[in-house]
Amino acid sequence: MDLNFTAADEAFRGEVRAFIDKKLPPDIRRKVLEGQRMVKDDYYRWHVILHEQGWIAANWPKEFGGPGWTAAQQHIFEEECADAGAPILSPFGLRMVAPVIMAFASPEQQQYYLPRIRSGEHWWCQGYSEPGSGSDLASLRTRAERVGDKYIVNGQKTWTTLGHHGNWIFCLVRTNAEARKQEGISFLLIDMKTPGITVRPIIMIDGEHEVNEVWFENVEVPVGNLIGEENNGWTYAKYLLGHERTNIAEVGRSKRRLKRLKEIAAKQPGSDGKPLLQDVRFRDRIAQVEIELMALEITNLRVISADMEGRAPGPEASLLKIRGSEIQQTLTELMMQALGHDALPYQHAAMEPDFSGEVIGPDYGVPLSGQYFNFRKTTIYGGSNEIQRNIISKMILGF
Repeated sequence: MDLNFTAADEAFRGEVRAFIDKKLPPDIRRKVLEGQRMVKDDYYRWHVILHEQGWIAANWPKEFGGPGWTAAQQHIFEEECADAGAPILSPFGLRMVAPVIMAFASPEQQQYYLPRIRSGEHWWCQGYSEPGSGSDLASLRTRAERVGDKYIVNGQKTWTTLGHHGNWIFCLVRTNAEARKQEGISFLLIDMKTPGITVRPIIMIDGEHEVNEVWFENVEVPVGNLIGEENNGWTYAKYLLGHERTNIAEVGRSKRRLKRLKEIAAKQPGSDGKPLLQDVRFRDRIAQVEIELMALEITNLRVISADMEGRAPGPEASLLKIRGSEIQQTLTELMMQALGHDALPYQHAAMEPDFSGEVIGPDYGVPLSGQYFNFRKTTIYGGSNEIQRNIISKMILGF
């Protein structure tokens, strides 16, 4: 197996790097690299810049408006964006609902929704989890009753990431209460401006507003917003989850965090007064997570290649989710440990770009405790890692 990039790939890397250096707004880059608080406009500005370049939908085929990049080019692009401090593009439209629309929607739906996802006119969020229906998603109770040419939707979704920013939501709803639970679910696209929708914030342990609960009270949704066949939504949901779990790996972002960890360890003194990076035991822990990240990267490339050949992600998607989330947690833990007692205070106000108060400890330590707390979620969302191991067992071992 030749793991080296070709000359053409390296030329592409140079093109991407030059573009990012020229076009990525410095204030956004600084926020990302220094762990400052981001707002929707930061993400949207970068989205528009990439859209104007024709690079917004890196994983889309050309026939749907993507650049038609190879797996290697996709990987290089995402790696360079992460390393340079570009913000994460919202995945809910570009990487989650878009593949479902491409695979299962009508031509009319594709022509309507896909251009608006690319442009950023439609900002999507995900309506999957409910109270009592997380890992056991098929037990969901939000219902949609068909009345003429509309569905009347009632129920509640929870843990809706960035739902307060979204203007569209893709939802799993129960359309047949009598069928086996997986067979009575449909996949609906819902305009968040529709009367009867209420978004309520959930403040997380790090004090940030990232997730929400969304309530539906007699919300009228046109039948034309149904993807595929009624009561066949579980098929589309599983297809989407394969893409979501692949995205959770975040190899490029973890490589940037690994670099940051090494920088912190080179500055922070150990118990003997020497830089922590010279401590054999701590250096070995860094080496271990770096080896694990290299293995994750190779698996990620395999999954991207399969996706470009039209093959849906298999058990590899669950493997990526498990190892990717664990590596992300390990990196935040090691950064906290490197900082020592200075990592204990969480300086919430210092996350603002215009903060002018006194900082406890080094400036680069301000976001670390918040990131540590925030990343406790990675082994839970997208299907907990315990559930992922069950999926792998069923898909490979048959039980």
